[in-house]
Amino acid sequence: MLATKEYEDIEKKVLQGERLSREDGIRLFHCHDLAWLGALADHVRQEKCGDIVYYNVNCHVNLTNICTSHCEFCAFGRDAGDKGAYAMTKEQAIGLVREALKDPDMGGLHVVSGLHPTWSFEQYLGILQALHEEFPQLYLKGFTGVEITHFAKISGLSVREVLEKLKAAGLKAIAGGGAEILSDRVRQELCPNKATAEEWLNVARTAHQLGIPTNASMLYGHIETLEERVDHLLKLRNLQDETHGFQTFICFPFLPKHTKLGQRIKQTSMWDDLRTMAIARLMLDNFRNIKAYWVMLTVPVAQVALGFGANDIDGTIHKENIMHDAGAESPRGLSEDTIIRIIKEAGRVPALCDCNFNIIRTID
Repeated sequence: MLATKEYEDIEKKVLQGERLSREDGIRLFHCHDLAWLGALADHVRQEKCGDIVYYNVNCHVNLTNICTSHCEFCAFGRDAGDKGAYAMTKEQAIGLVREALKDPDMGGLHVVSGLHPTWSFEQYLGILQALHEEFPQLYLKGFTGVEITHFAKISGLSVREVLEKLKAAGLKAIAGGGAEILSDRVRQELCPNKATAEEWLNVARTAHQLGIPTNASMLYGHIETLEERVDHLLKLRNLQDETHGFQTFICFPFLPKHTKLGQRIKQTSMWDDLRTMAIARLMLDNFRNIKAYWVMLTVPVAQVALGFGANDIDGTIHKENIMHDAGAESPRGLSEDTIIRIIKEAGRVPALCDCNFNIIRTID
């Protein structure tokens, strides 16, 4: 790989399969040799995953944007009286999915929402159950650690009891959002009205104990330090050591355009996005899958990220709202043919999978 002398020890560790330390991670975030970082991460990706790149045909169902959290980094949430505020009925949610089912390969739903101030847990649960009953063939991935913590608080149930009810209603996996940065300093400043770092991790831990796989994410590029990015990755790595329940890790670059932070924080550069992707692959040695989420990265950067450790490009994403409200300039959805082309141009093998990474077919 031809590392500079300063990073020869890290390269040696990686090539010998040794775990990187917190200090290693911090040093990598100060590395200016992006080509070397990418090559090292790509080596690990090849060793762990081969040339398969996963994608799925999916539909996002954002039930409501009315939310009590008022997070500083969010452009999606509204108060009930605000322009553009909405709350779906069961019938509206079913209608949205029925429209998406015009695609014969539609395989899964991604259900995430705001923390509505008057909805009960039973209302969220009822919509999930209605979707499952109406479309039993679709894989239901839904809600985040933040939402599930909220459900427990408004219902008086434990997190375990909430998860058991969701599972019985048809939930198969939990979305990875809401992790933001797993630092109470950051969360106290940016999102004090929702789950703490430990509460988010507790939801994931409990879900894994119940046999419910989850995703994990990191929202970076706002007020966090580079050290806090590394600490975030280490908290995920430690929990994965304990439970082995995370399916994929998603890098979310912060999009400041329509948020309260937009006046003082600039959007991340492609350099930072690719560097962070590569370091995530190197630090998260017990994660098989690293996602290049094209909605936030943009399609060109997500394609390049397939050479920086990523082996998952998400899916067609019919009707995504949350990231686009924040200023994402990517399309509202991609055709399956477009995703296949993106992957093939990167020299990889596209694999249509379900939301549990079971391969349905590969495209040679």
